[in-house]
Amino acid sequence: MAEKIRINRLKVVLADKDISHKDFAKKVGKTPNTITRICNNEQQPSLVVLREMALALDVDISELLVRTKSLR
Repeated sequence: MAEKIRINRLKVVLADKDISHKDFAKKVGKTPNTITRICNNEQQPSLVVLREMALALDVDISELLVRTKSLR
């Protein structure tokens, strides 16, 4: 099986903010299973959903994505 590419950091942000998948799912109108799949990078949210998640978490949308280039 191909190696899974990490694209989003939702799991990290939820852990940092001490928010459960279940509580966050309710907040953004998704199923807990969908949030788990996104956290495990098995599924990726659309940009619209990613924006909704960032707003719900009160973070910049870039905080939810893995950087492709390090900042200097």
